[in-house]
Amino acid sequence: MAIMAKMVRKAAVPLEEVSVAGAKNRLSELLGRVAYGGASVLITRRGTPMARLVPVESVDDGHGLADVTGWLEDTHPFIAGVEDIVAARRRHLARAMKRPARGH
Repeated sequence: MAIMAKMVRKAAVPLEEVSVAGAKNRLSELLGRVAYGGASVLITRRGTPMARLVPVESVDDGHGLADVTGWLEDTHPFIAGVEDIVAARRRHLARAMKRPARGH
């Protein structure tokens, strides 16, 4: 029954799309909608999705692709490619992190 309630609530509340600037200006309101109203908010920058605010109870329980075993051997080229991408992402520093904070 709990699963049905979650499915009904997800279907009843549409995904709201907000720009980064809009989210910054309305963060408290958006958090209230998400936490108490069950809404999900997609935050975009120039139309490109950047982040999503979702209710805590809708967050996955930790089971995901990393938990799947046996469908690819560790020596498969796909695994090497993913490891290269992960290593590159760890070295990458977002532009926002490169520039000093304003007023400091």
